[in-house]
Amino acid sequence: MMSSEIFVPGWLQQLLVVLLRFTLSCTALVNPSNGSECSARGPASYILVFTGHWSPQTFPKQYPLFRPPAQWSKLMAVTHSEQYRLWEQGAPASEGMKSFAELGLTADLVKDAKEARKMRAVGSMYRTAGIASGVGHSSTELLLTPRSPLHGPPKTTSRGSGPPDHNHSLFLSGSCAVFPAPTRSADTDPFLLSFWSIYFPLSLIVKLIPSPDWFVGLDGLNLCEGGQWKQEMTLDLHPFDAGTDSGFTFSSPNFPTTPPDNITMITSQKPNHPANSFYYPRLAELPPLASVWVRRQGRSPVRQQNRLSNHILPDATKPHRFSGGLRHRTRYILLKPANSGSACPELEEQEECTPHNCLSYQ
Repeated sequence: MMSSEIFVPGWLQQLLVVLLRFTLSCTALVNPSNGSECSARGPASYILVFTGHWSPQTFPKQYPLFRPPAQWSKLMAVTHSEQYRLWEQGAPASEGMKSFAELGLTADLVKDAKEARKMRAVGSMYRTAGIASGVGHSSTELLLTPRSPLHGPPKTTSRGSGPPDHNHSLFLSGSCAVFPAPTRSADTDPFLLSFWSIYFPLSLIVKLIPSPDWFVGLDGLNLCEGGQWKQEMTLDLHPFDAGTDSGFTFSSPNFPTTPPDNITMITSQKPNHPANSFYYPRLAELPPLASVWVRRQGRSPVRQQNRLSNHILPDATKPHRFSGGLRHRTRYILLKPANSGSACPELEEQEECTPHNCLSYQ
């Protein structure tokens, strides 16, 4: 009588165990959580316009007229995954966010974003110049690109960029082995587009100047819905308190909050104190302090050849090399010109450092 037991060699058992571990470690990649699923076809280019509505007619209480008058800082916009948050209502502010909300400084935010980008938690970062008054506009161009959760952004070389290389024999990602994928493009294959594509939502912040630690912003704006890129959106913005300074008025002296509070929205009755600059107890809610308008364009953003654009972190699909870094200078208006005085110069300046011993961009 033949035995019902099947003999399996030891080497085959080990191989099956290894394959099972690889399969389990790759399960999270099949249903990605690092970004939002998006089955829209190809990249999408957007124009983003920030508009300040901070006027003495709409917000007359303690409206800052001089030293400094009401104005807006530079705008910082980031595309990111769920593993990174520029800011979040109800959560404590990061050190970079604290520095921005209190002083308008962006160095720590840019540093944090670059570190997060190494982990593929940040797509790109954009900025606009500050606005010299409470009412005004600033704008920048955005490029949102679906990407594969398995292979990440397309490879970039000094000669250009292209689609991911599927011809390699084995691609290792952490403890996960990914075997060769079919040589198909997500731009032309609807199956790959709907199954593999993810993209990064958009967050942004702008500081009120002067203010203790107040800002307006968006957290995780979704521009892809129902398998399509949204064509146009207009969103009203209201003030938030970063929770790091306890000042009540626009011109309050530095008064650190110890321990720091969470980020909260400022309303017409919160903080509930008559000294607060946004305290309007007769209003059910505050009028919009600012607004953001985004509209899809039919073309990709134009990259200037002789001047740096507002784009800080290079997009993963474009070749980009810094030869010596970037140098920034930001100035704020303390007193507006009067009696036919000369207009103030540009508040935001940015240039590329090019030391002689550094390679230039090819």
